[in-house]
Amino acid sequence: MRLIQNMCTIAEYPAPGSAAAADCCLGAAGRRLVKIAVVGASGVGKTALVVRFLTKRFIGDYERNAGNLYTRQVQIEGETLAIQVQDTPGIQVHENGLSCNEQLNRCIRWADAVVIVFSITDHKSYELIGQLHQHVQQLHLGTRLPVVVVANKADLLHIKQVDPQLGLQLASMLGCSFYEVSVSENYNDVYSAFHVLCKEVSHKQQPSSTPEKRRTSLIPRPKSPNMQDLKRRFKQALSAKVRTVTSV
Repeated sequence: MRLIQNMCTIAEYPAPGSAAAADCCLGAAGRRLVKIAVVGASGVGKTALVVRFLTKRFIGDYERNAGNLYTRQVQIEGETLAIQVQDTPGIQVHENGLSCNEQLNRCIRWADAVVIVFSITDHKSYELIGQLHQHVQQLHLGTRLPVVVVANKADLLHIKQVDPQLGLQLASMLGCSFYEVSVSENYNDVYSAFHVLCKEVSHKQQPSSTPEKRRTSLIPRPKSPNMQDLKRRFKQALSAKVRTVTSV
């Protein structure tokens, strides 16, 4: 498996609607590109989740999140896709609501899908989900952005503050998929959370043949010749010819 860590931020990538953005749906070797942003409160394990998905390895300690962008290739329904995963700094909550800087907003706007992470050991990170989901949707007005809610640290039941069932209920209410994972103990659940997003984005990117068929069906078909009308015109032509000969 090839892993590329790009030490750059979303600010260096084409903004949506720009001329360069037209090529952003293609990754290396012309493969279709899926862009995923991972967001959530500080300390919920976002970086560990991303690295686990990309490398299958778990590393307990990480340096402060620098907002790195990672690339990996995955197989979705027989097609190899280029996956870009944007790790983001932890979001802070103040009395006036979320504290989302412009860099984080650019990450969310850039993304084709979003993973919202909370920890079952931190009730405040769970309370952030609804506001964060609303903020994500506001930055993608007019589109339905695929979102997965991930409850991390499922192995730390002895210090649990949030029942994972609450996460499932909230995700269902928001119209999101939900995964309870232990990044430290189970790779398969982590992979499944990202895989379902990649699959949903891939289906959205595929052009639908239905509109073309609909347009084609609107083209008027040529009318078949009316035989009765042809006979009538033929008789009229013969009568005119007879009258001409008679007058001569």
